[in-house]
Amino acid sequence: MVNLEVLRHSASHVLAIAVKNLYPDVKLGIGPAIEDGFYYDFDNLKISEGDLDKIEKKMKEIIKKNLKFERIEKTIAEAKKSLKDEPYKLDLLKELKKPIFYKTGDFIDLCSGPHVKTTGEIKAFKLLKLAGAYWRGDSKNKMLTRIYGAAFETKKELDDYLKSLEEAKLRDHRKIGKEMDLFSFSEYGPGFPFWHHKGLFIFNQLIEFWREKHYECGYQEIKTPIILNRELWDKSGHWKLYKENMYVTKIDDKECAIKPMNCPGGMLVYKQKIHSYKELPLRVGELGLVHRHEISGVLSGLFRVRMFTQDDAHIFCTPEQLGDEIIGVVKLTQEMLSVFGFKDYKFTLSVRGKKKKDKYLGSDNEWDWAQDSILKALKKLNLKSETLEGEAKFYGPSLDVQIKDCLGRKWQCATVQLDFNLPKRFNIHYEGKDGKKHIPYILHRVVYGSLERFIGILLEHYAGKLPLWLSPVHARIITVSDSNLKFANEVMGKMREKELRVEIDDRRESIPRKVRDAQIEKIPLMVTVGDKEQKEGKLAVRDYYGKVKFGVGVDAFIKKVAEDIKKKKNSLSCDEF
Repeated sequence: MVNLEVLRHSASHVLAIAVKNLYPDVKLGIGPAIEDGFYYDFDNLKISEGDLDKIEKKMKEIIKKNLKFERIEKTIAEAKKSLKDEPYKLDLLKELKKPIFYKTGDFIDLCSGPHVKTTGEIKAFKLLKLAGAYWRGDSKNKMLTRIYGAAFETKKELDDYLKSLEEAKLRDHRKIGKEMDLFSFSEYGPGFPFWHHKGLFIFNQLIEFWREKHYECGYQEIKTPIILNRELWDKSGHWKLYKENMYVTKIDDKECAIKPMNCPGGMLVYKQKIHSYKELPLRVGELGLVHRHEISGVLSGLFRVRMFTQDDAHIFCTPEQLGDEIIGVVKLTQEMLSVFGFKDYKFTLSVRGKKKKDKYLGSDNEWDWAQDSILKALKKLNLKSETLEGEAKFYGPSLDVQIKDCLGRKWQCATVQLDFNLPKRFNIHYEGKDGKKHIPYILHRVVYGSLERFIGILLEHYAGKLPLWLSPVHARIITVSDSNLKFANEVMGKMREKELRVEIDDRRESIPRKVRDAQIEKIPLMVTVGDKEQKEGKLAVRDYYGKVKFGVGVDAFIKKVAEDIKKKKNSLSCDEF
């Protein structure tokens, strides 16, 4: 069986050969394998996406030659001589003790490998797009040209992947958001979403659902200030570690920052009184508005913004309570996500690396206890996780939940993060049974993550055809002629009495045009009323899927729609009337 990571890494190497052949003056960056494909970064390469076909053609010529990938070891002196015209490779060389090169035909590149044996093993690939990327991911460095590609073992796998990309384009939440009139962006505030009336309805429905489920689970809700002074951010460590991503200002000659995270404010609320062990676990949630200064090149609709709302919560508990609290968070996450149709999860556990343990806060015993508590919680729930060594943040291990959408794409939303940092920085305690002060364990956790990003995920998952309870408009009444307007208003009145969101389209347009417009706007139910419906007091109902049911009673229709909204069902078909 082919090792896809090796295959994709080899494809990136062939991409570098092709670009160097076509554009000899380019300077080489890096070219790793990534999920589903590969990329390579180049300097001094000025091309458009129209040039990708030419580069791809050259790659196929190289592959056809069935050239060997030959591994070569060099000394540092020899490597420097070979790379004298490649500044980015020389930069990488500073970190290496034993430089490894790979030779393919006349081309040689600094690369640790491994690679496939010959270029002929690369059977199915496609160059996809161009992007800008700062060298080493640092905005202070030069912007390079990145070429992305996809590579698979077989042509069928590649074709299926390309087909899913086309489907994803049709589901682009930015396109859907415009069609449904949900949100917009402006050059006056790049990265700051403007929520329109219908989009804000979805936003508020998610908040209402969040509050309902969290109240059931014993959470308190708080709200903390958006701007706090530097002293707090020094105490939390954000000023030192995160300042470049924070928006700063001055108030009364004191340096202040707009909060990038809700945690420090939550710690201040906890410290307002002395807490007893009897109060724990204390579950405190906040739908907090945060701001982060993302560079313009990474902004992407609702997926990457500079202002967003996090459904944060902080759980203060004793060591003995930790396992049950993790179980509670996982169960709540599963329950909430299942309502949206997300039932396929992958759990990843980020832990310390074996080396440089001194860079992590907390003792070995604390880390072992925390990691063991997470694993025991998952075992009790009969769930498995993948351990990611060295991926933990410096202040504690975390359990992340990745969901799959209808296209099989993975999204990380929910996370549970243990923290050994803030309790000590903020000198947080509780009084134990022994009357002494003890430091509580703190769990940071989110379910949606960012509400903005979660809405973007939902729009693409459902292709805009949201569940009825989340839809800004439940039904649109379409009149055949002006003579039907009185009956249409009577139906609308009855629906609004049951708190259903309904509109009337009484434009002097054809019925097919009105139906088409409603479909573009992703209206779940279209109710047509003409002379026949008016005479019989019945409705002709069309659903998302184009099915039509005639002779539907007004009261029966309203009752069914109201029931499905209350139950938060994912879909409603005409077959159910």
